[in-house]
Amino acid sequence: MPVEKFRSIEEMNAAPVRTTADAAFWRFRRHSARYRRIARTERPRGVFRFRSLEEAQAARRNG
Repeated sequence: MPVEKFRSIEEMNAAPVRTTADAAFWRFRRHSARYRRIARTERPRGVFRFRSLEEAQAARRNG
């Protein structure tokens, strides 16, 4: 990336931010990993059997 010189702070703030597609991809990866850590839900793995449709729907709503 080339070096840019600015005469004032207003000129600096008006300049577009230069990023590459590669940087945008890695930023997306970091945000995705952060979201997975924050929104992690503990769900048991496997197949479950329910006695009724209502019981299955209640289990689905709760988690």
